[in-house]
Amino acid sequence: MGVASAGDAAYSQAMTLTIAICQTEGCFADPDAAIALLDATARAARQRHADLLVLPELFCTGYNLGPDRARTLAMSLKDPRLAKIRAIARAHGIALCLGFPEIVDSGVANSAALIDAAGEILLTYRKIHLFGELDRAMFAVRGAGFPVVAWRGLTLGLAICYDIEFPETARALALAGADLILVPTALMPPYDVVADHVIPTRAYENQVFIAYANHCGSEDGLAYLGKSSICGPDGRVLAKAAAGPALIMATLDPAHQALVRARDPLLADRRPQLYRSLTA
Repeated sequence: MGVASAGDAAYSQAMTLTIAICQTEGCFADPDAAIALLDATARAARQRHADLLVLPELFCTGYNLGPDRARTLAMSLKDPRLAKIRAIARAHGIALCLGFPEIVDSGVANSAALIDAAGEILLTYRKIHLFGELDRAMFAVRGAGFPVVAWRGLTLGLAICYDIEFPETARALALAGADLILVPTALMPPYDVVADHVIPTRAYENQVFIAYANHCGSEDGLAYLGKSSICGPDGRVLAKAAAGPALIMATLDPAHQALVRARDPLLADRRPQLYRSLTA
C-alpha cells in the first residue's frame, strides 16, 4: 500500500481519503458473477479502511464484448443490476466507481458511474474518445463533456481509458476544479508507456490525484497488461500493481495537494490567450 503522507512532516493527517483499486480478470460477459465479485471486493477493501473502490472499464460485463453482446448486456441507470451495485455500496459503507455499457435511446455508451457510500449515484460519465474499431463497433454514443462533483471535501472527475491519453481531458477536468480523476481502463499491450509514464505525467502537469484501474489477464483473446496505479499531484506513484490480480491502496492527503499547488501554481501561470490555435 502506498501512503501519500509517509515520510513528509508537512503532510496533514486531517481529512485524508483512502482509495482502493481492484485490478482483476473480471467475469467476462457475466454481470451476475461480476456483481458477486464486486460484493466480495468491496467488503475486503472496506475491511482495509478504504473509502472509495475503483474498478476497471466495463467491469460489469468485461470490455471485449463485440457489438451484439454490448447491446444485449447494456443497462440503463434504472436497471436492477445497477440497483444491486448501489446496495453493495450501502451494505459495506464504501463508495464505488466502475464501468458498464449503458443503453442510451437506440445506442450504447461506454459509461462509468461514481456511487457514494449511501448508494446514491453522484456522477455518470460517457467515454468521449473511442479507441479504434473495437470501441467504434460497440459504442454509437459518446460523451459530450467533463462533469465534476464535490465529495468528501474533494472535487472528482471521471475519464475512461483512451480519454486520459489526450492531455485536454485531464486539463479540462483540472480547470473545472477536479482534485481527483478516476480512470477505469482496459489498457493492453503494447501501451505500457501509458501506465508507466503518461498517468504520472497527467497527475503532475495538472496537480491532481489520479486513480487508474486496469484489467489483467485476457478476454476472448484480448490481453491486458495490468499496472493499475494511484498517483499524487506531484507525479509520485503512491501505489502500483504488477501484471496480475491485485487490490492496491493509497491515502490521499488534500493538504499535501494544496502545498504542491501553492509551491508551483501551474494552472494560474498558464497563458491561455496564446493557446487558442490548439482548438481552432
